[in-house]
Amino acid sequence: MTVLVTGAAGFIGMQTCERLLRLGRQVVGVDNFNTYYDPRLKRARSARLEAHAAFRMVEMDIAEHEALASLVLQTAPETLIHLAAQAGVRYSLEHPFTYQRSNLQGHLSVLEACRHAPAVRHLIYASSSSVYGDRPLSGSGFREEDPAVEPVSLYAATKRSGELMSAAYSRLYGMGQTGLRFFTVYGPWGRPDMAYFRFTQKILSGDPIEVFGEGRMARDFTYVDDIVDGILGVIEHPAAPGEARILNVGDSHPVPLMEMISLLETALGREAVKHMLPMQPGDVSATYADVSRLNRLCGYQAKVGLKEGLQRFVDWYRGYFG
Repeated sequence: MTVLVTGAAGFIGMQTCERLLRLGRQVVGVDNFNTYYDPRLKRARSARLEAHAAFRMVEMDIAEHEALASLVLQTAPETLIHLAAQAGVRYSLEHPFTYQRSNLQGHLSVLEACRHAPAVRHLIYASSSSVYGDRPLSGSGFREEDPAVEPVSLYAATKRSGELMSAAYSRLYGMGQTGLRFFTVYGPWGRPDMAYFRFTQKILSGDPIEVFGEGRMARDFTYVDDIVDGILGVIEHPAAPGEARILNVGDSHPVPLMEMISLLETALGREAVKHMLPMQPGDVSATYADVSRLNRLCGYQAKVGLKEGLQRFVDWYRGYFG
């Protein structure tokens, strides 16, 4: 089976492609290698994938809908995994039109490409826990059926818009689709704009770290291997024709930010100099995934705890950056 993965040189994309290749799949990757963060990291991820004979990387902007539609027709994937997006909440405050192109026009381009490609039986796309908005923790976690109507950032609004566009296309054209709401993904080969990555850089260089929300935030940190487990589980249990389902993929254990920092300090063997700051616009107080729907579908359960996951990241970071 051929699988096409957009955002293949990204953090989650690369590791999804690697797992698919180990399973014997033919994989076509798409990425535009933009400069949101250092493209050298993306090129290094891509090089790992291109070492496999069953992988092909295509450099392309998914918002160029005619080029993407042509590629999807030519490669005829049975499954398309759409992970390409402009990420980052704070970046959206200053670069809103980048999100319009990547997350709205890009998502529509993927939908149109799949609509006109008879081979595509299942579209899986990345959404985000940010669609739930800023809400307090509850004992049961955030559920897919909970309202997602009060985004606190443009990024969140674009991801929710993608879900709604997908729902319309499933209803109109009978497309089987699964939207995956990822919860704070971390791990080796991660994104340098993420807090745990920035903190590692600063702690090792002796610079103070900026702790927003004065450390009172909590996140459902999800190790990247567990995210990929969720994606693979959904591939094996595809949506029915005309079905537009939404599934959480998370660890289901929200961790206070200060606890994460403490675990990172232990993994690094150094104490951070902390600069406490108020909450930033667009941030949410907490995230907490209820994954019971995904568990019923494919037996999903996160396996890697935050302490182990951060140690794996630190080991990779020291090996990669020396």
